[in-house]
Amino acid sequence: MRRAPHRLPRGVRALPGRLEAPLSRRTAVRIDGRLGAGSAMRWLPACLAWLCVAGPALPRALGLCPAPPGPNASAPEPGLCPRQRGVRDLSAWSLSLETLLDPFPVDMVQENYVRNVRNCVFSIVYPTPFQSRVRLVAVSKEVLENILDLDISVKETSDFLQFVSGGKVVSGSVPLAHRYGGHQFGSWAGQLGDGRAHLVGIYTNRHGERWELQLKGSGKTPYSRKGDGRAVLRSSVREFLCSEAMHYLGIPTSRAASLVVSDDNVWRDQFYNGNIKKERGAIVLRLAKSWFRIGSLEILAHSGELDLQRKLLDFIIQEHFPSIAMSDSNRYLEFFSTVVSETANLIALWMSVGFAHGVCNTDNFSLLSITIDYGPFGFMESYDPNFVPNTSDDERRYKIGNQANVGLFNLSKLLQALKPLLDPRQKQLASQILEGYGEHYYRRFTELFKTKLGLLGDNEDDNYLIAFLLKLMEDTKADFTMTFRQLSEITEDQLKDLHISEEFWALQDLGKHKLFSEWVTMYLLRLNRNKDDSDTKRRTRMTAVNPRYILRNWMAESAVQKANLNDFSEVHLLQQILQHPFRRQQAAEEAGYSLRPPAWAKDLKVSCSS
Repeated sequence: MRRAPHRLPRGVRALPGRLEAPLSRRTAVRIDGRLGAGSAMRWLPACLAWLCVAGPALPRALGLCPAPPGPNASAPEPGLCPRQRGVRDLSAWSLSLETLLDPFPVDMVQENYVRNVRNCVFSIVYPTPFQSRVRLVAVSKEVLENILDLDISVKETSDFLQFVSGGKVVSGSVPLAHRYGGHQFGSWAGQLGDGRAHLVGIYTNRHGERWELQLKGSGKTPYSRKGDGRAVLRSSVREFLCSEAMHYLGIPTSRAASLVVSDDNVWRDQFYNGNIKKERGAIVLRLAKSWFRIGSLEILAHSGELDLQRKLLDFIIQEHFPSIAMSDSNRYLEFFSTVVSETANLIALWMSVGFAHGVCNTDNFSLLSITIDYGPFGFMESYDPNFVPNTSDDERRYKIGNQANVGLFNLSKLLQALKPLLDPRQKQLASQILEGYGEHYYRRFTELFKTKLGLLGDNEDDNYLIAFLLKLMEDTKADFTMTFRQLSEITEDQLKDLHISEEFWALQDLGKHKLFSEWVTMYLLRLNRNKDDSDTKRRTRMTAVNPRYILRNWMAESAVQKANLNDFSEVHLLQQILQHPFRRQQAAEEAGYSLRPPAWAKDLKVSCSS
C-alpha cells in the first residue's frame, strides 16, 4: 500500500516524487605604444535549503537535464613548436601573453600606484620581490610535470625560486593585473581588481592546453586599494593545500604549482579586532584556464564601456566556449545559459563534499565555473546548514545552506551586466534561462547525493530518503564527511542488525536519533531495489565518491602552526594524503585524519584577513 505523503511546513517547497609562449616584437611594440599614450517531514525545512533554491520566479517542476560540455582543450597556437616534457632549465621554457595583450587596450598609466582605472582590461605591473630570504615550501609535482612540462628537479634551481617568488620574469612574460569590479556581500563595491596578484604569463603545454599563471601575494598593483599587496603564510598554506585537495575530490578548481615563504614582515589584524600581529609574507603560483570572473564584465557595464565589454565577452566565448559559434547572433544567450548550468553544477559539487567557499562575491565567481580565490573557506564537520566558515560574515550571508541562493544572486548580476548587449527578445529569454537555475541545481544535487548513498536508478522516495538522513544528521550533529564515508564502509548486515562498532563513530552519533532505525529500514529496502547489485559493489561505488579525508580546518591550522616554526612536515603530509582522499592511508590514520576532530577544533576561526 502506498504511503500517504507527509506534510511540509508552510512556505517550504515539497520535493517532487520523481527525479525524472618569447614575447614577439610585434607585441612589444604594441605595448610600448599603448603605454606611451566576479525536509519530507514536518521538521525538515533546514536541510531543504540544500535541496531547493528559494524564489518565487523559480519553476515548480524539477527534472534532470544533461550539463553542457565543458570548454575543450585549446589547440596549440599557430607556429608554436611542440612542447617537450621534462624541462629542467627555465631558460628553455617560455610563456606568452599575446592572446591577452593583442585584443585589448592596456592601462595607459605606467606608474604603479593605486588609482581608478578606465578603458582597459589589464594594467602592466611587475611583481615586487621580497627583500629577505625566500624558501620554497612546497610544489605540486603533478602541476609541474603534467601541466607545465617541467621536470620536478627544476624546483632545486635558483631561477625557479626567483620566478615563483616574483623576483624575475621568464621569457615572454609581461606581468599583468586584471581590472574588475564586483558585488561584495550583496552590494556593489565598484572597482576591485587584482590587488595582490600578477598574471605572469600563459603556458600552452604539450597537450595543447592553455593555462594562465598567476602569482598571489606578489606585491601592490593599481588595484590594491588600502592593501599592501602581500599574502601571509597561513592563508597561502590553506590556498595551496585546498586548491589541490579540491582537484583530487573532482571539483572544478584552479590549481597550485608552488608555495614560497619569505622572512619579510607583513602586518595583519587577523580578526579585525585591533590585535595587529607580525606575520611572514608568502606567494602561491596558481593556475587556471582563465581568471575572468563575473566582476570582469560587471566593471565594464557599470562604467559604460560597452564596446570593450563586447570585445571581452567575444574573446571569452571564442577562447573558452568553443561549442558556441561566433557567428551566432544568440551567442551571448548561449554563453549565459552555459554559465548558469555550470555554476549550478559547481555549487552542487561543493555541497556534496560539505565545502563552504566563505566569500561568494561576484568578483570571486569564475565565468568558467571553477572554484577560485580561496580565502576563509571551510569544510563542514558536524552537519549544519547554517555553517559559516568566515567570521567576517556577520550576517551569515554565505552560510553553506545559502550558497545555491547566492549563486542565483550572482548570476542575476551577470545578467544585469549583459543586458546592454542584448535586444528585448534576448533579455526575456535570458530571464527564462536564469529561472531554470534552480532546476539545474536541484537535479544535480539530488543526483550527487543518490550516488553518495549508492542508489541506482530512480525511485519516488529517493528525495525523501536523502532529506530524512540530512535531518537526522542535523539533529545529532553527526559528522558530514564521515557519515557518508562510514555508510560506504559498513555492511548491510551490520546496518540491518544496528550493529555499529566504535570505528563507525559518526554512525554511532547518528544512531542516537530515535528515528535512525526507521531510516535504516527505508535505506536497506531501497538498496534491495538496485538492479544487478551486491553489497560489495555498493561499498566499492560509495567509497569511490565519499572521501575519507578532507582538509578540515583543524588539520590546516595544525600545518600552519608548524609552518610558522619552519616545520613544513605537515604541509607535505597533507599534500600527499589529500591527493588520494578516497583511499584509506596508513599515514593519515596514524595522524588521526579520520577520527573525531580534537576538542580545540571547535574554537577555530577564519576571517577574510589573509
